[in-house]
Amino acid sequence: MTAPFPKATIEGYPRIGANRELKRALESYWAGRIDADTFRSTARALRIDTYNRLRDLGLDEDYAIPADVAYYDQVLETALTVGLVPGGTDLDEEFALARGNDTRVPLEMTKWFDTNYHYLVPEVAAGQDITPAPERIVRLVEEAREAGHTVRPYLVGPVTLLALSKPAEWSLLPQLVKAYAEVFAALKDAGVEWVQVAEPAVVADLSTPDAEIAEHLREAWTELLAADARPNVYLTTPYGAAREALPVIASLGAEAVQVDLAPWTLDADAEYPQRVRELLVDAPGETTVVAGLIDGRNVWAANLRQKLELLEALGIADNPHVSTSTSLQHVPHTLEAEKNLPVDVANWLSFADEKIGEVRALVAGPEAAEEAFARSDRAVRTRSESERTHNAQVAERVSALPEGSVQREPAFAERNEVQREALRLPQLPTTTIGSFPQTPEIRQARADHRDGVLTDSDYEEALREEIKNVIKLQEEIGVDVLVHGEAERNDMVQYFAELLDGFVVTENGWVQSYGSRCTRPPIVVGDVSRPAPMSVEWSSYAQSLSEKPVKGMLTGPVTILAWSFKRDDVPLAVSADQIALALADEVRDLEEAGIKVIQIDEPALRELLPLRKDDRQAYLDWAVRAFRLVALEAQPATQIHTHLCYSEFGQIIDAVAALDADVTSIEAARSKMELLEDLDESFHSEIGPGVWDIHSPRVPSQEEIVGLIEAALENVPAERLWVNPDCGLKTRGYAEVDPSLRNLVAARDEVVGKQ
Repeated sequence: MTAPFPKATIEGYPRIGANRELKRALESYWAGRIDADTFRSTARALRIDTYNRLRDLGLDEDYAIPADVAYYDQVLETALTVGLVPGGTDLDEEFALARGNDTRVPLEMTKWFDTNYHYLVPEVAAGQDITPAPERIVRLVEEAREAGHTVRPYLVGPVTLLALSKPAEWSLLPQLVKAYAEVFAALKDAGVEWVQVAEPAVVADLSTPDAEIAEHLREAWTELLAADARPNVYLTTPYGAAREALPVIASLGAEAVQVDLAPWTLDADAEYPQRVRELLVDAPGETTVVAGLIDGRNVWAANLRQKLELLEALGIADNPHVSTSTSLQHVPHTLEAEKNLPVDVANWLSFADEKIGEVRALVAGPEAAEEAFARSDRAVRTRSESERTHNAQVAERVSALPEGSVQREPAFAERNEVQREALRLPQLPTTTIGSFPQTPEIRQARADHRDGVLTDSDYEEALREEIKNVIKLQEEIGVDVLVHGEAERNDMVQYFAELLDGFVVTENGWVQSYGSRCTRPPIVVGDVSRPAPMSVEWSSYAQSLSEKPVKGMLTGPVTILAWSFKRDDVPLAVSADQIALALADEVRDLEEAGIKVIQIDEPALRELLPLRKDDRQAYLDWAVRAFRLVALEAQPATQIHTHLCYSEFGQIIDAVAALDADVTSIEAARSKMELLEDLDESFHSEIGPGVWDIHSPRVPSQEEIVGLIEAALENVPAERLWVNPDCGLKTRGYAEVDPSLRNLVAARDEVVGKQ
C-alpha cells in the first residue's frame, strides 16, 4: 500500500548547514583546497546529518522530510535534473553555470519571488533539446534510504520553471512535461511513493498573465497526473495565495496540495481560507489538503490558538495535515545557537527547528502539546505588553511628518548644475558601489576585538590602516569618486542594526542569500531611532586622505527593512519612516563633516514589491517616501547616489525615477545592458549601469567592459553615464578587484578617447 501523506511536515529546510558546512565545502572546492570526491562526501554527510536532525525533531513519518537539496540553487538543480539547462551531473559544469569561469559568463541571477534569496535564471530557446538527468534526484533518494530515511524528493514545477526562465518560452512546455514524466518514472522505479513539486508561479503576477499561468498549469498537470508510472504528487503553492489557479489546482486531483496560509498571505487576501475550503476541502475527491500555517519567512513565534481557528475555518481541525507556508530556508536553523539574545526577545521567536515544533503542536492539539501552546501564549502576551516595542519620542516624531509624498528642493536640474560645479568630475566618471574586500586580516581583527583580544584603540587602528590602503589603491588606479571600503562593517544592514535602537542581532542566525553567500538578518523588535552617529567617523577620516570626493555610505530604509526580520505588529510603512528619520540624521551629520557625496543604497527596493500588481502601488508609495525622507533636507550641492541590484528594473522604473536621486547605479552586467531599454524621459538622474559582475570570480577584460559601456551609451547620453561595478566588492578578493578596477578605468578612458 502507498504510504499516507504525513500529518506533520515542512516545505523545506535550510541547506547551508547549522555551522555553514556547505558554504565552507563549496568555497574550499572552488579554491582548490579539496577535490570533487571530498566535496561530495562532505555535502552528503551534511544531508544525512540534516535528515537525522529532522527525524529527532519529530518528522518521523515516512516522507515527512523533504529532500530539497541543491549545491547552489534549487532552480538550477531542477533545471539540470529535468534537462531544461544542459549539464547533467557534471559538477564543474554546474558551477560554471552558477558562477561563470574564465571563458563564460554565469546565468543571470535575480530574487526568488519577494524574498531575500537569489535564484539562477535558466536561459532557454524555442526548439532546444531537453534531455533529463533523473539520476541526480534518484541518487539523493537512495543515499537517504541507505542511511535509514524515507525522504520526499523535491522539484520546482514545470510551469514555475518556464515562467521564471529567460525568455518564458511556453512552446517548450509539452517537451518539458515529458521530461518531468521521465523523472517521475525514474523515481517510481526507485520505489519512491511521494514527490514534492512546487508551483509558486501561481501566486504571483509575472510576465505571463495569471490566467495563462493557470491554463499552462492545467495542461502540464493533467498530463503528468494521468501517467501510471509516477509517485503520488504533493503539489505546493508557497509565497502567497493561488488566486486564479486555485480552481484549476482543485480540479487536477493531485494526491496532496499545500496552501500558504501565513499572516503575510492572509493580510493580502483575507478571503483565501474560505475559497480553499470551498474548492479543495469540501470538493469531492481524495486530495489531502495541507495547511501551510507556520510562517516560513519570519521569526516570530506562532500564535497557535489563532492557527487552530484557521484549521477549524478550513474544516480540517479534526484530521489536520500541517506544514510551513514556505521552505524554512529563509530563517536561521535554531534558537539553541543564540546565547546572547535578550531573554524576553528570545521567548518571542521561533527559528527553523522551533517552527517544526509548532507544526507538530498543531497536529497534536492543545491537550497533547500543552507545553508548546503555553509557550505560544506566553510569547503573545509578553510581547504585546513589552516596553521594548514602543518609544513615545519616536512615535511623536513620526506623527509630526507630513502625510503623503515629500520632495527634496530644489529640483534635480538645478541640483545637478550646482553639483557639477562643486565636484568637477570628468566625463563618464568612475566609482565603486561601496564595500571593498573583507580581508582575512580584517575579519580576524573583528573577531579578536569581539573576543577582547584587541583593545578598542588597536582595532580602530587596524580599520584606519585598511581604509588608508583602500583610498591609496583607488587613487593609484584612477577612480574618480572614492569609497572608504567599509572595513568596519560586518554587513551592510547588520552594521546599522547594531547601532540603532529597536533592533536585536543574532550570533549564528545565518540565512542563505545565494550559493555560499549567507547573511545574518537583524530582527526589528520595536520602534527605531539613532542614539548616535554611525558612519561619520570613518567617512570623514577617509575624506581626509584624499582631495577626491569620498562617498558617505548608508544603507537605505527599505533595504534595512527588507533584509531584516520585520515586525508583524505594525505596518511596514511605519518602520520604514522610523528608519528613514534615523538615516536623515546621519545625512545631516555627514554633510557637517564635509562629505559632498552620499550614497543611500536601496538594492532591495523591488524585493518587498508585492507579488500581485493590485498591491504594488501602495508599497511603492511608502517605499519612495521613506527614501525621500532620508535625503529631504540634504543641501543642493550634496550629490545623493542610490544603488539597486537584481531589481527587474523595468517593473519599478517609475518608482526608481521617483526616488529623485542624483545618481542611480544598477546591476546590468549579466543582462548586458538590456534593462536600459526601459529608460524614458521620466528617468532624469545620472545613471551607472554595472559593467562588472562582481558575483562571479571572473576578471572582466578591458575589451569586455568597453563593449558594455558602448552598449550603455546607446540608451544613455555620455553626460549622464557613470562607470561602476554591479555591486559592492566585499565578497571578492584583491586578486580579482585590482585587475578588474584597472580594466574598468582603462575601458572608460578608451571610450572617452574615441569620442
